[in-house]
Amino acid sequence: MDHSDALDRFLALLKASRAPWCLVGGLAVNAYVEPVVTLDVDLVLTAADTALITAAATPAFSVQIFAHSVNLSAANSDLRLQIQTDPRYASFIDRATEHTVLGVTMPVAAVDDVLQGKLWAFQDAQRRASKRQKDLADIARLIEADPQLRSHVPADVLTRLVYRRPGARVRPAGGYFGSGFNARIAQPYRVDRLPPAT
Repeated sequence: MDHSDALDRFLALLKASRAPWCLVGGLAVNAYVEPVVTLDVDLVLTAADTALITAAATPAFSVQIFAHSVNLSAANSDLRLQIQTDPRYASFIDRATEHTVLGVTMPVAAVDDVLQGKLWAFQDAQRRASKRQKDLADIARLIEADPQLRSHVPADVLTRLVYRRPGARVRPAGGYFGSGFNARIAQPYRVDRLPPAT
């Protein structure tokens, strides 16, 4: 919950600064597919603007600086505001377009860039296993919504995905069953093509 309106206050800081930015991460995935709950608000700013926004936010937010992110939090809010400082994300800003997320219109990275960010996150061996598993699920969600994105996913990641093609029946291999898509680091399903509906 965000009882202190931390997101609105942070977005107001961004607007006042006129700094170009864009949303990435799980919340950006929600802009393109059926949304799921996430408390992480990941975004990208230029290095110079990150320093300015962090300084401006310090009176109202607690700030933690990590190797590849600046994390901000506020009292009475469960939201985790994370500014990505990995330079690979910088070019995402120029390709961003506006979408409505959490009822607010904001710049969101292009879907290809959102996918790329999720791939980088999943391939980060230092990242917690639970976080990487969520990244994998987000990759599967994007592919299910736009199958053409599958060509952007490396083979070693595809082997970890369980993806239900349209018109396919999923049978569990190893006793695990689900509907739609399922993404987990485990033995893959066998997928059988069904005849088209008549």
